[in-house]
Amino acid sequence: MPMLVLPQELTHRQAPACLRMLLQGLKVHKEPNVVVDAQALALFDTSALAVLLECRREALSDRKTFAVQGLPAALASMAGLYGVAELLPAA
Repeated sequence: MPMLVLPQELTHRQAPACLRMLLQGLKVHKEPNVVVDAQALALFDTSALAVLLECRREALSDRKTFAVQGLPAALASMAGLYGVAELLPAA
């Protein structure tokens, strides 16, 4: 199962490069299950949610499953606040 890893910092400034990296990883890995490892994520804003949701959209459009491992509690709370928590299932 491919493991895509988020950086320690994912704010508006890093979001475009991080998304490009994740989407490239999706193309390289042909397995049907995708897991994004968010354990290293320490500094983030709502851009992190946008990146994860776009990665999920791309994975699902490629007929792959999508899950997140180690989502920080504050980011999980933010996802709940915006009503998207169920779109970021835990691995």
